[in-house]
Amino acid sequence: MQIKEESSFLFLFGRQVFRIVFSLFYRWHIEGVENVPKSGGAIIAPNHMSFFDPPLAGSAMKRPLYFMAKKELFDIPIFGWIIRRTNAFPIKRDSQDMSAMRHAFSLLEQGHLLLMFPEGTRSKNGRLGKARTGSGMVACNAQVPLIPVKIENTNLMLKFKQIRIKYGTPIYPPKSFTKKDYVGLSQKVLDAVSKM
Repeated sequence: MQIKEESSFLFLFGRQVFRIVFSLFYRWHIEGVENVPKSGGAIIAPNHMSFFDPPLAGSAMKRPLYFMAKKELFDIPIFGWIIRRTNAFPIKRDSQDMSAMRHAFSLLEQGHLLLMFPEGTRSKNGRLGKARTGSGMVACNAQVPLIPVKIENTNLMLKFKQIRIKYGTPIYPPKSFTKKDYVGLSQKVLDAVSKM
């Protein structure tokens, strides 16, 4: 059964604005939205090329999407206030931020969708980067699926290239795992993205 998820006015308004922008100016093409679970916790796991990847991934789906953002962004006047009210929460990138991790696990336990990049950071050349432990670790410990997502051309926004986004079939974590499985699971997602 699908549970109705509440969203703030700012999130809904922002999503609609991005939908209009991506549609009118970038002729976005969306595939595979049916692969996103209709309910329950899951990690949306795209490749990462641009600051526009989070709003793109969230705008192409019906369900609300939550995401981590570096803590420094929340210190920016007005902007920090806005992103905090559009489902973002801060994470300290230079340390093990247990508070952010606990919040991530709480969101998944409550049945929400969480955005995490298997590469951990943006690619500077448009190619897939190295798999990091983050998304695999969270998926294993929360026992939620990862949805591989291929994003194309958000690194070429100024050239107004057509943006494409494709959601792949869910990848489930092993029931029994060790820390060595974290990177392996993240890599499995990136391998799926490369084949999409």
